[in-house]
Amino acid sequence: MKRSILSTLVPLLAIALYLGGRYFYFQPKLIQGEKAPVFSATLKDGTAFSLTDLEGQYVLLDFWGSWCGPCRRMNPRWVALHDQMKGENFTIVSIGLEKDADRWASAIRQDGLSWNYQILDELSNTHFFDGPLAKLYGVKQVPTSFLLSPKGVIIATDPLPEAVPKVIERLSDN
Repeated sequence: MKRSILSTLVPLLAIALYLGGRYFYFQPKLIQGEKAPVFSATLKDGTAFSLTDLEGQYVLLDFWGSWCGPCRRMNPRWVALHDQMKGENFTIVSIGLEKDADRWASAIRQDGLSWNYQILDELSNTHFFDGPLAKLYGVKQVPTSFLLSPKGVIIATDPLPEAVPKVIERLSDN
């Protein structure tokens, strides 16, 4: 009897430890309430960009990849959010974690990512998530997103697109 309980508990404990460790490993380095790290980059169209250019606006930083199925399935929802909030104090900055710039550009066109702020965070051929922006934000999986307040503070990590207007409305009322 003792042996059967032990032989059941040990694998369950191992699975729980594995899943718990995996959960904590994949959590972004930055959390709600922290100031978002400022960065500069070059946009898809070649113009210089700094996150400070968007101070005073709510900003969604979306880390994604053309090679990532869940990212590509999320893109239509980000497009709908962008269209819904057009003309409001909100913008999206997409950061593509990519090894192939042509695939990235093609995915932007195919998915209809029409906002101006498209950044390529080039990865090495040997490691994913080693691009400078992915490292800066501690991104270890995609999709990962951060919603920033007009003061550049992280107000949500991985918000669902449908929740973003509610979060912004709640904070705007305060």
